[in-house]
Amino acid sequence: MGAHGSTEHRSDTVRDREIAGEQSHLDTVYRRLEEKLAEAEYILEDAAKRVQVGTPGALAERDAQVYRAGAHLQRLNNEFEDFLFGRIDLQQADAPEEHGIPSQTPLDPSDPAVAESLHIGRLGVLDAEYGPLVIDWRAPAAAPFYRATPLEPGRVVRRRVIRSKGRKVIGVEDDLLRPDLAPTLDGEELAVVGDGALMATLGRARGHSMRDIVSSIQKEQDEVIRAPAAGATLVTGGPGTGKTAVALHRAAFLLYQDRRRYAGGILVVSPTPLLVSYTEGVLPSLGEEGQVAIRAVGSLVDGIEASRYDSPEVSRIKGSARMVQLLRRAARAALELGAPTELRIFARGRVLRLDAGRLKAVRGNVVGGGGTPLNLLRPRARRLLLDALWSEAVRDLPKPGTYAEREQRQEERESFDEQVSDEAPFLAFLDAWWPAITPRRVLATLKQHRHTNRIARRAVTPEEARLLAASWRHLDERGAGELSAHDVALVDELQVLLGEPARPKVREVDAVDLLTGLDEVTTYGERAYRQRERVPEERREYAHVIVDEAQDLTPMQWRMIGRRSRMATWTIVGDPAQSSWPFPQEAQAAMDEVLAGKPRRRHTLTVNYRNPAEIAEVAAKVLELAAPGTPSPSAVRATGAHPRFAAVREPDAAAFGAAARAELERLLAEVDGTVAVVVPMDRRAEAAGWTAGLGGRVVALGSLEAKGLEYDATVVADPTGIAGESEAGLRVLYVALTRATQRLTVLSGPDDLPDAAGVPALLK
Repeated sequence: MGAHGSTEHRSDTVRDREIAGEQSHLDTVYRRLEEKLAEAEYILEDAAKRVQVGTPGALAERDAQVYRAGAHLQRLNNEFEDFLFGRIDLQQADAPEEHGIPSQTPLDPSDPAVAESLHIGRLGVLDAEYGPLVIDWRAPAAAPFYRATPLEPGRVVRRRVIRSKGRKVIGVEDDLLRPDLAPTLDGEELAVVGDGALMATLGRARGHSMRDIVSSIQKEQDEVIRAPAAGATLVTGGPGTGKTAVALHRAAFLLYQDRRRYAGGILVVSPTPLLVSYTEGVLPSLGEEGQVAIRAVGSLVDGIEASRYDSPEVSRIKGSARMVQLLRRAARAALELGAPTELRIFARGRVLRLDAGRLKAVRGNVVGGGGTPLNLLRPRARRLLLDALWSEAVRDLPKPGTYAEREQRQEERESFDEQVSDEAPFLAFLDAWWPAITPRRVLATLKQHRHTNRIARRAVTPEEARLLAASWRHLDERGAGELSAHDVALVDELQVLLGEPARPKVREVDAVDLLTGLDEVTTYGERAYRQRERVPEERREYAHVIVDEAQDLTPMQWRMIGRRSRMATWTIVGDPAQSSWPFPQEAQAAMDEVLAGKPRRRHTLTVNYRNPAEIAEVAAKVLELAAPGTPSPSAVRATGAHPRFAAVREPDAAAFGAAARAELERLLAEVDGTVAVVVPMDRRAEAAGWTAGLGGRVVALGSLEAKGLEYDATVVADPTGIAGESEAGLRVLYVALTRATQRLTVLSGPDDLPDAAGVPALLK
């Protein structure tokens, strides 16, 4: 006992000493940050004193100074958790550094001493002599923190993860990458504390928001994050390989690497609003805000938030590229629906009439063979209607022969146009015959089965037309009502087909104009700020697009995203084995069309950091059914906690709910973090009742809502129901089984009773 106690005491003493050393360095860093804060505040105060400087150039310079100082001040004022999170101790390089990256040549056993140490953090910090106190995690010099491994340590002797809360260091975890050496630092033996940084990180309890992985990025993940931006970077990887986190850290890296280039904005597309909420805190924790938009695929169209879910049968139709043909016909049909069939105007002393045949011919001439959006054709429709009316007016008159007669006829025509085009009957007819059509109104016309079936022709089958019409039956005549994520892509397509109707230009008059007749002298920055205040508009084009869970995108959704990225570079992450879209070849063709001509580089993530081996083994059985021959990612840890299988034999919803609630209560007692119950989509409301009163650590999710999320413990309820939801049901079940980081319970109903060993037939 005495020897064991002595070892523990010595270990605690070493840990305390190492924490104290890191605390001393962190204190130095924060003192320097306070100095930089004071400098930034001084710059802002100095700029404020120069409000009255006279020249436009001086005002522009002041604006730029204020902007830079304000942005710097905002970043410095962020209270980052784990601001300083890492350290690498490096041996003397055997070769000079290349492009700022320390040499990765092997260690020389004859010179075991550590030559230098670098601290890694969320932002770079220099001391007063411009020496590095903290290296920005995205800088080339920080790459060995992520790239070094025991097999290829390069110059890295020891890698340390530093945990802090506020300004206090609370722990350190070390990886000694060359245990065969006896390295020293400043003449003392190099201490090694803890059981390894990665395992310590993986063991922490989860919350309802994703943590950044900046302190635990692994080599294959770092290679993706730092990959060149040009063209398209395609990343595949199974559950738990960190695809979403890697994509977000890549956005931060690209901004660090070339902020000017990506001032056009970075768009991150997520499959669900839940995943957006789960991930939206990652980039602010990395010091990046403002230039990255994280949007769910159902909220990419301004002013619309998808809130409905389509059935698998309807989703399959709406997502197909066949909808482009159907929507083109629907837009034209909506324009004609209810249009008047006769135009009567009194002009030049008589009634001028255009019958249905003439109007049909005029409409055909308006549309022509081009692809001009229909709403933008209204001026052309007005002009051709006037042409037709004028032809009717002069039908019985002889053609002008002389130059003077032609001039006279032209003057008469101009007078005719001016008279007729301002008359209320003509304007009322034009509004009814060529109205401004909205995408929602087009969808509303499709809720009538006969109409949808009539215009569908070979685009969709009669049965598919019936399903489509039924899915929009809740919309009113203007198209108001809830839409699904698939509907949003259709609305975006219709916006292109219809276009925005022309609006009269109205000049805003400043009060100074009214008093003095002069515009107030302002800087560009002030005018831009005022414009933002008046018209908040979402960005329509981005410099880089990151697509998360890309395997779920339909062809129509690929078209929608492609419109926001015509000149963009791409990062696309996904896993075909987790796809809920049943026609991957069609989706691949749509993606290829969007990426046409762009060079592609491919990466594969192979290590599962989320699931313990015990859970991964169960999921692998479903993977073999869902995607035969697909390799499972390798789990890095085992916990000894095997998944629990339970069953409810009574075909009674109340009994099933009671069993599910009992499992949730048991798991809440076993883990410190979050617990989820995942059910088939049509049982979401039922599952919400199971969680009532259990507290904020518990959530209920439909099978399609669980994508990308992770919890300390998960109850997968009714796995047979999840597997039978659609053609992709087994892949969706595979997703559900891979959400847990510690504990998993599979709760089956009477349709999938377990065998004597307690394993459901589906998971044997």
